[in-house]
Amino acid sequence: MSAPCFALHGKRVWVAGHRGLVGSALVRRLEAEDCEVLTAPRDRVDLRSPDQVTRWMAIARPQAVFVAAARVGGIHANDTRPAEFLYDNLLIEANIVEAARHAEVEKLLFLGSSCIYPRDAPQPLKEEALLTGPLEPTNQWYAIAKIAGIKLAQAYRRQYGCDFNAAMPTNLYGPGDNFDLLQSHVVPALMAKAHRARIERSPVMTVWGTGTPLRELLYVDDAADGLVFLMQHHSGEDFVNLGTGVEISIAELAATICRVVGFAGRLEFDRTKPDGTPRKVMDVFRLHSMGWTAPTGFEEGLERTYRWYVDNLGSQARAAG
Repeated sequence: MSAPCFALHGKRVWVAGHRGLVGSALVRRLEAEDCEVLTAPRDRVDLRSPDQVTRWMAIARPQAVFVAAARVGGIHANDTRPAEFLYDNLLIEANIVEAARHAEVEKLLFLGSSCIYPRDAPQPLKEEALLTGPLEPTNQWYAIAKIAGIKLAQAYRRQYGCDFNAAMPTNLYGPGDNFDLLQSHVVPALMAKAHRARIERSPVMTVWGTGTPLRELLYVDDAADGLVFLMQHHSGEDFVNLGTGVEISIAELAATICRVVGFAGRLEFDRTKPDGTPRKVMDVFRLHSMGWTAPTGFEEGLERTYRWYVDNLGSQARAAG
């Protein structure tokens, strides 16, 4: 692995969205980099307000920025709150990128999402597949906002010469995730269901959809390590996929989570509920050729996540620990 082209040692580094799943993992990871981590709490800075973001950044003067702030959620949240997912995310990314230019930030890394790719793009998903076909309807509002953020970073690089870059994480899971059944992504939703089924000694657990869709999943602390790696080693208009390149079916995922949680009942698939994208696994050749691969095994990551869930989410969760 080559030496970093951008060293974080001694830098002032802003993690925008530090309380979120990815942001909190980035804060943990940056503890090892001997840098000053900056955060902007929501009660002090509304990232949807250009004036507040510009004012805060002018005072804080970060030298590097991770744009991990976003309004996020699963299929139900995207489907029922499309305006919020589009409007809020457009404002957040535009305000941070423009303020970073004025504050003369040395380097910025914008976090996209694997849902930006066309629904029927060839698999594994190569970076070049962006904007080659229609999006998945169940998350198109979030995807469009993230595509705009990628293009914004590219545009500022072209017009202003800013060292603004983008990374495309796959589906993430881990400590700090949102376990609300109506708002969460697939791993925390299944984990919360399995945990409840275990506590209630239910004979069956219901899973949305057919169980056939394929997903790639990355442990969030691995994602944070990969993002720090890209901040240090990548600079260019082309964005980089961040993932494992390994896929698992929803049915197999549910069974693995049940094993980790200790639920021994039967799985039942509710085919009246949407599946979402039928398959989504990313081509990570570009990332691997740079010298980075994810270190955490899938079941190990799930076990760490479940321990965090039991330790942090209320008396009912702790009762099964």
